[in-house]
Amino acid sequence: VHSLTFLSGAPGSMNSFKQGWFSETHQLWPGQAFSFEVEEVLFDDKSEYQHVQVLQTKTWGKALILDGVIQLTDRDEFTYQEGIVHTPMFAHASPQRVCIIGGGDGGAVTQVMAHPCVTEVVMCEIDKMVIEQSKQHFPRFRRGFQDPRLQLHCGDGAEFLRQHPNSFDVIIVDSSDPVGPAESLFTDSFVATLSRALRDGGVACTQGESMWLHLDLICELVASGHRLFAHVDYASCPVPTYPCGQVPFALPFFCALL
Repeated sequence: VHSLTFLSGAPGSMNSFKQGWFSETHQLWPGQAFSFEVEEVLFDDKSEYQHVQVLQTKTWGKALILDGVIQLTDRDEFTYQEGIVHTPMFAHASPQRVCIIGGGDGGAVTQVMAHPCVTEVVMCEIDKMVIEQSKQHFPRFRRGFQDPRLQLHCGDGAEFLRQHPNSFDVIIVDSSDPVGPAESLFTDSFVATLSRALRDGGVACTQGESMWLHLDLICELVASGHRLFAHVDYASCPVPTYPCGQVPFALPFFCALL
């Protein structure tokens, strides 16, 4: 093992590293944890916004950790990336202009680029360190970053959408959990911002936490959607390394991944 020394975690994150094992615990899922054995700490530093780590695990490949919370692993990232992207993309008749809020690992934008009808993708990621480390440690996502249809905007995604009304056919909110830099992406005002940024017939899809743990948040998110969108629904996909092994999102015309 190269290094087993971690910087202190973020508030609410009580992740621990003991005897070669990383354990993810958090105030958002009290009383439970997910653990994996770690062979090497590849990166461990704090950006302006959050604690960023990349671990080489024994059985799940490389793992990206933000503020002590697992964002993706080599082994199961595809099920989340494909779910949050292709669900809204195929719900739209011909998505040409797409916006991704978050998604700094590059997985979502790589999936979006598989759609030949897409002419432009704007990705708004607030944390440059996430982008830099993902390019280095998850090279299969580089083709998404290298696609000439991509415009990369490093800054606040909510503010970007406020400045671009009636601009996008599909908006994908590939955010982290509703604490820290992503907290504002789970509010009524942000749902209203999504509505204004979509073109007629547009579809928005957002990461929606776990229905086993966060029903109150999900109900609020869906209720916000119903006040502004013609149709609201949700989908769910299995992601073994996410809390309870599942993640939701909502879709047409507002779409939450549940």
